[in-house]
Amino acid sequence: MLDKLATAIVTTSTVYLAIGIVLAPVIAFRGVRRIDAAARDGTRGFRFLIMPGIAILWPLLLIRVVRGGPPPEERNAHRDAARRGTSP
Repeated sequence: MLDKLATAIVTTSTVYLAIGIVLAPVIAFRGVRRIDAAARDGTRGFRFLIMPGIAILWPLLLIRVVRGGPPPEERNAHRDAARRGTSP
């Protein structure tokens, strides 16, 4: 039973990473333009450096590329207090 579970985990991880490796160059060289305005002017070296992270985080980045729109804004207690005009 544990060997089947281990096989399933390894197979799932392999498929996940394989999809990430295939999508990483596409997202790095085309999709990053839609995701982050600061990365639009990035060099090829920069794009190669971000590919391992893209390969791991591909589902989140693929959703961002497909949806487009502005990057998400960080939200925490300090920013919320600043918007309200009060101190935390």
